[in-house]
Amino acid sequence: MTRFLPALRGHARIVALGAALTILAIGATFLLDPYRNFQFATIAAYFAVTAGLTLLVGQSGQLSLGHAALMATGGYGYALTANALAAAGLTGLARFLPAFAVAVVAAGALGLLLGLAAARLHGPYLAGITLALVVAVPAVATTFKALGGDQGLPSPYQGVPGALQTLIAAEQWHAWVAILTAGAVVTWLAILRGGPFGLRMRAVRDDETAARLNGVPAGRVKVSAFTVSAVAAGAGGAVLCFITQSVSPGAYTLSFSLLLVVAAVLGGLGSIGGAAIGSFLVVMLPWLITTATSQLPLSADMTQRLTGNLPVLIFGALLTVTILVRPSGIVGLIPRFPQGPREGLRSALRSPSTE
Repeated sequence: MTRFLPALRGHARIVALGAALTILAIGATFLLDPYRNFQFATIAAYFAVTAGLTLLVGQSGQLSLGHAALMATGGYGYALTANALAAAGLTGLARFLPAFAVAVVAAGALGLLLGLAAARLHGPYLAGITLALVVAVPAVATTFKALGGDQGLPSPYQGVPGALQTLIAAEQWHAWVAILTAGAVVTWLAILRGGPFGLRMRAVRDDETAARLNGVPAGRVKVSAFTVSAVAAGAGGAVLCFITQSVSPGAYTLSFSLLLVVAAVLGGLGSIGGAAIGSFLVVMLPWLITTATSQLPLSADMTQRLTGNLPVLIFGALLTVTILVRPSGIVGLIPRFPQGPREGLRSALRSPSTE
């Protein structure tokens, strides 16, 4: 990064890189048809969630199997608020921004409560409580009629603003919103990871006792990490609700929560770039498999079975091979640019897990 932005340092460099990649991604939407833009928007929503999850697991060492529940909380918070504002006659940003804020706050509050429990738990006990959460949230959503029951809740359609209606389609506009949201969330996470908070998370992850002896408030760091990760999940859930105009308990099951963990591990735990790769695979691999099986001379029943089960099998195989062959994830296969002596020395002094 120093080679491309030599005059910038620290947070300014991260913000500049985040803005450049966001603009590049928005420019790429002009090359895609409406369905590809929908897929692109979905990848961006998953990217925000997976980046928060990889920060939590890879940097602070806390395993969460319940991020789908945090994402669902964001989705329901967005839908309930957007519906209320739509009934009041609000449209556009006046409706989107408050609904998005409520989604993020609701998910962050749930993450804070989860983090308070996580600060006292380790390993399988922590995984167990997050597992209980992802089972409980869809059950609660199904029980209460205010949350739409099994069918979930619709959210109002947000069309293209008037100034852009002659330039882009609705799917492209939704992709822009998703990309801008993911860009802001991921840039924020990258700043946290590269600053003092990231250093404290790695200290707690590597040796909690030693961190406490050196004055690091381990409990506060763990709670903060969970809250930050939950905010990112809530943002992703709100954007996904904005894209699909609905939220339902069936979309946030345990299997989906495990798929988010698989995406973080496949891409590379602790790596923002790995989170992007994992999110891409989670969206595109099932679509590629469905497209390939539809071309084969198979019965409709066999095609349906393959479409439902083959992606799970392939994700499992990829996860096994990645852990055995490349524990640092797919991002570790990407070659790095040659570094100058100063940057090389700096990188050598970093922990490998900090990228």
